[in-house]
Amino acid sequence: MNAILPGSTIGILGGGQLGRMTAMAARSLGYRIQVLDPDRSCPASFVVDSCFTAPFDDAHAAADLARGSDVVTLEIEQVSLASMEEAARHAPVRPSASVLRIVQDRIRQKTWLQQAGFPIGEWQAATTADELGWAVQQFARDCFIKATSGGYDGRSQIRVQPNSPQQPELEMWKLLGSRPCVIERAQPLDSEISVLVARRPGGEAVVYSPALNHHEAQILDWSAIPAALSPELHAQSTDLALQIAQQLEVVGLLVVEMFVLRGGRLLVNELAPRPHNSYHASERACITSQFEQAVRAICDLPLGQPDVIQPAAISNLLGDVWLGSRPPAFDRALAIPGVRLHLYEKSVPRPGRKMGHLSAIGATVTQAVERVLQARAAL
Repeated sequence: MNAILPGSTIGILGGGQLGRMTAMAARSLGYRIQVLDPDRSCPASFVVDSCFTAPFDDAHAAADLARGSDVVTLEIEQVSLASMEEAARHAPVRPSASVLRIVQDRIRQKTWLQQAGFPIGEWQAATTADELGWAVQQFARDCFIKATSGGYDGRSQIRVQPNSPQQPELEMWKLLGSRPCVIERAQPLDSEISVLVARRPGGEAVVYSPALNHHEAQILDWSAIPAALSPELHAQSTDLALQIAQQLEVVGLLVVEMFVLRGGRLLVNELAPRPHNSYHASERACITSQFEQAVRAICDLPLGQPDVIQPAAISNLLGDVWLGSRPPAFDRALAIPGVRLHLYEKSVPRPGRKMGHLSAIGATVTQAVERVLQARAAL
């Protein structure tokens, strides 16, 4: 493979905060950046050379982006396969449409993982309201229902619990847009972790130390690196993520979200072939951030070291922080030792919308988490 050297142009399908932070890392390395996004004032638009304003299913616009790019990548799974394939006619697209095809549909993703022999929890696919209702009963009304595509940060998902009021299956079906979904049995969790793998076109890969994740209302609330795991679990989780990345033949990044069950068993939850919220702390914790590593991987440069040099944590800032009676007191948050502020320049705060995050370092993971949560409380 020939390296795509600094001075070249990287095209990114998606201009959200992940595209923005990838673009900022690429700029540090000397690359030019252009993005495609439906929102002309997307977060990445403020830091890139050009922004193509078009829907993610506009294959002609994707081709236009690729014509002026030396390599194309993505920061969101909602890009259409037709756009990926059309872009690939003009520039290398990393990861490929074949990877996205598996990952962007939860039924295909779970089927692929199952057939490849990777450990996943019990699940059922539903293509009708009746099938949804049957699966919910099979799992004793203790499960998660998720639309096959488009849902993240708790969107297009329903949590069903044995002691919650019963919703008719037709009502749940309509809440999810009357489209295919997966029903997952709820698991007895000890913790949730994720593992990041970066892989070059030739197959060389590096694996990051697992991140520990904490969710509220199915949205990532805070995350910390490194997760406090036993040596056995650390080895199992990193090996599992590497195996998945190699079998998928991902070029770029792959984050594998995992459940650690009580008793220590690991289950794969979901895959993301892009930078990931749970590895924002890699900017503070690791020798090479996930964003620089994404650029290195897709450009076929030598991969950076993923080693942890200091514990770090992040906490997400949702739009709710801006909707109080007074503006966020960022000065108070920044007065706490080791804390930094990362805002995405999104113009409209909404409840549940990620507007930015805080990061903190500490002598231990516990201290880093305490600092970042203290900083957010000070807002």
